[in-house]
Amino acid sequence: MRREVRLPPSIRSLLDEPSLALGLVVSPAHRDGRDPLDENVSWVHSSDLLDPTPFLDAGQLLLTDGAQFAPTPGEDVAYEEPVDRYVARLSARGIRGLGFATQVIHDQVPTALATACEAHRLPLLEVRDRTPFIAIIRYVADVIAREQNARAEWSLRAQRSIAHAALRPDGLASILSELERQLGGWVALFDAAGNHLRTPADTSVPPALLAPVTDAARAALARGLRSSSRHAVDGQEVTLQTLGQRNQLRGVLAIGGIAPLDPAGTDLVTSVIALASLALEQNRALDVARGHLRGGVLEQLVAGSIAVASRTATEVWGGLPDEPLRVMAVAVEGHHQFLLESLELMAEDRRGAVFFAPRDDGIIVLTGEQDIPGVRALLARHGATSGMSTATALGDLARGIDEAARALQRAQDAGAPSIDFGDVLGDGMLGMLREENAGAVARRLLRPLIEHDAREGTDLLGTAKAWFANNCAWDQTAKGLGIHRHTLRNRIDTAGGVLGLDLDLVHDRFELWTALHFAPAGTDR
Repeated sequence: MRREVRLPPSIRSLLDEPSLALGLVVSPAHRDGRDPLDENVSWVHSSDLLDPTPFLDAGQLLLTDGAQFAPTPGEDVAYEEPVDRYVARLSARGIRGLGFATQVIHDQVPTALATACEAHRLPLLEVRDRTPFIAIIRYVADVIAREQNARAEWSLRAQRSIAHAALRPDGLASILSELERQLGGWVALFDAAGNHLRTPADTSVPPALLAPVTDAARAALARGLRSSSRHAVDGQEVTLQTLGQRNQLRGVLAIGGIAPLDPAGTDLVTSVIALASLALEQNRALDVARGHLRGGVLEQLVAGSIAVASRTATEVWGGLPDEPLRVMAVAVEGHHQFLLESLELMAEDRRGAVFFAPRDDGIIVLTGEQDIPGVRALLARHGATSGMSTATALGDLARGIDEAARALQRAQDAGAPSIDFGDVLGDGMLGMLREENAGAVARRLLRPLIEHDAREGTDLLGTAKAWFANNCAWDQTAKGLGIHRHTLRNRIDTAGGVLGLDLDLVHDRFELWTALHFAPAGTDR
């Protein structure tokens, strides 16, 4: 739920309060798209001095009964010029408006005062019916007090929500998601290298802002200092706060899409910065420890120590998925901290049904059939690519991992989010050979024949291709090449001799056919 917005007092809200009996005399035109009547009033001050500005602050409302403009009895004094200078000083000071009491010294608002306020764009109010100035001051004080109390209550609730989020297994991601929810904007986290770490939260950095915000984050990291800075990016104010210690920065927190922070909002962000910094430090140690433990269990399973691995997994995580299970090989670009945290949360929620472990530069996931959709949905949210094995037993895990790795490679080559090994298997044995980069092996096998043709000026390689294209039919191939059948036979025997193959044997024929099938384009040149 977004933070409830309670507006501080403004001249418009004072005019709308019937108990104050205020009237609007001068309403200046909008300035920079803003209505002066809607500007916040920070306090109310009363003074009859001709120059009260030394005692005033910008944003205040000034009240006066006009004693400073009353002529001495018996004298006819024109005070238009002093009034204009008076209003000019108030406007320059940043005063929100002037309240003039009538029926005290003046029966009505002096025309000269209204003219001057119009000229200097200063709102002018008439305080009628002898409304006490203290009533206006007290009203504004009460509104400010209520607003401060409301901010304090919101801050307390928000701080409590952040604290609860920090206790979740995915503490850092939950903290950032809760901050987004409380502020109603977007929050982005960058790691120590300036890479954007995508959080599981629904809100994301607007695409037009991601590149300039990333550049600003990397510039802040390059300085190596704890810092907080504000940047105007595409018309939106973005706040950047580095995390970690001087010369040991762990990342950058970016916040945007929100109104300027009040003290309560600033306190909340400060708390999140402290928690995020602590979480990043702790996660480094926890990730290493958890990764080593999970990795050790996985390697025990691969080595066949199923009983020992299962006992450890049962004591720590509630067990391993039931057999037959599926193996997923997962790759994710950049930092995969949030993916690991999300998998940890899923493993906690589905105790024993999902197991994962970092391996090499990726992640291996073991899961039963019923949890495949959930795991795939989680991987998709993090932009990960995966390959999945066929049904596998724990005792045959090495094969399952190999199948998953092959499927992952195919998914990466095809630009697909996920591919099953069954789909790769559907390509048959040739598909499997292609996955093994058979082209390089084929070129090595054919190299002696290629070199012989180049040296002797023959085309034994082309003859072999034509022979296999005709299913090794002698007469049809000879006719197609325009040579005698015996000449074709001599050429094929010579090619076999160069390669060390007896092409009368099915095994050796298949060896040459496979090499020709997988040889890279241009091999015969």
